[in-house]
Amino acid sequence: QLPAGLYKKVLVILHDSILPYMNEPTLMIDFLTVAYGIGGAISLLALNGLFILIHQHNLEYPDFYKKLYGLLDPSIYHVKYRARFFHLADLFLSSSHLPAYLVAAFIKRLSRLALTAPPEALLMVIPFICNLFRRHPACKVLVHRPDGPEGMSEDPYIMEEESPSESRALESSLWEIRTLQNHYHPDVAKAAAVLNQSLSEMEDDISALLELSAPELFDKEIKKNAADVPLEFEQIRGLFGKKNDIFAEHFTLD
Repeated sequence: QLPAGLYKKVLVILHDSILPYMNEPTLMIDFLTVAYGIGGAISLLALNGLFILIHQHNLEYPDFYKKLYGLLDPSIYHVKYRARFFHLADLFLSSSHLPAYLVAAFIKRLSRLALTAPPEALLMVIPFICNLFRRHPACKVLVHRPDGPEGMSEDPYIMEEESPSESRALESSLWEIRTLQNHYHPDVAKAAAVLNQSLSEMEDDISALLELSAPELFDKEIKKNAADVPLEFEQIRGLFGKKNDIFAEHFTLD
């Protein structure tokens, strides 16, 4: 049993400062699997080490995607290690052999959590979701149900379900992204509107968006050159401002 602070310090450097110098990196399997099951930021940090063991040392981890799916909670868009998590999630979901129900569950959960995410996170996760559609065309059925599944009065997707296979994501629709098309931030609304059109075959490069922060987004906005807005002023006459109504004859604003 290690303190949470020590867990984080070890896991941050484990993948590049410890595992490459071990003769048998597989000795860390138990440590990483236990850390992955703790939850929260510790689980996010354990993903780096697990990725190396899975990718380079043929580690077979049962229910890996189920636990990865379980890490998606409202804090995922706010944590310090958000960029690291989405970089690895992009790698884990890159295989075209993943079942459609699994990818659809990730798309649906990320979209639902995006409803309360800050703009800088939305500008990253919307292209992330678009890339998943490009890799897995079978999931596009979510986009082609703009008004929801026929004959259903509510979304069949079960947000509280821990297993992606039981979440009924493929039966749902992506109304959350449609909602984000009316977002107050124009860049978010523009990014969400991409799904109204046919997606290009080329994937979006999200590497530059992973580290996007609120101050950077603010600086970008204030540096924009605002176009001159033409104004036409007409002096108000009468009580309601109309030129030739009965109120203009009998009332003034003097």
